Amino acid sequence: MVSNIKFKIINVDILLIIRGNEMSEHVCPVWMGYFLANPLRKLVQNPRTILKSYINDGMKILDIGSAMGFFSIPMARMAGKTGKVVCIDLQKKMLENLEKKAIKNNLIDRIELRNCSADSLLINDLDGEIDFALAFAVLHEVNSLPVLFKEVYQSLKSGGKFLIAEPKGHVDEKGFQSTLSIAVESGFKILKHPPISGSLTALIVK
Repeated sequence: MVSNIKFKIINVDILLIIRGNEMSEHVCPVWMGYFLANPLRKLVQNPRTILKSYINDGMKILDIGSAMGFFSIPMARMAGKTGKVVCIDLQKKMLENLEKKAIKNNLIDRIELRNCSADSLLINDLDGEIDFALAFAVLHEVNSLPVLFKEVYQSLKSGGKFLIAEPKGHVDEKGFQSTLSIAVESGFKILKHPPISGSLTALIVK
């Protein structure tokens, strides 16, 4: 039984690496979204465990590259009835699947779906409204990191936090440090590097 669980965990890690490799060539295919939303992933990357220190009732949250809602749905629960999770993805099909999942979990009133463009998150209307933002295994897919960090910075409230995580199997330490340099140039300050399985991470603040 133990060996079986270990095998499943390894498979989840491999899927995360595969996603990173595919994203170097094109947008993550919808079929991969089903694997990334697999409940087994919680064995190595549990959303509640990862995010419990950052989310409180009533928060307005930005989920960048939400896909089918592996983090979005738990964050909607954690933000409570008065909270809101703005889910952003480049692919409408991902958002359609997330919408179905939100309805099934009776959380659709806490979730806002937004289809971004390849060059912008299209969140100019959210300036100063966001308490917490998340970008999990997505920054290496972005066309212009300076634009993304600028848009997220503007959307955050003063003191708002932004957790970023990139897959170790695809992004190396040098590349991640380059990403952090862009974040700092955009006005962010680095608070810490939370431990997350299989990931290079940083918690940054406005």
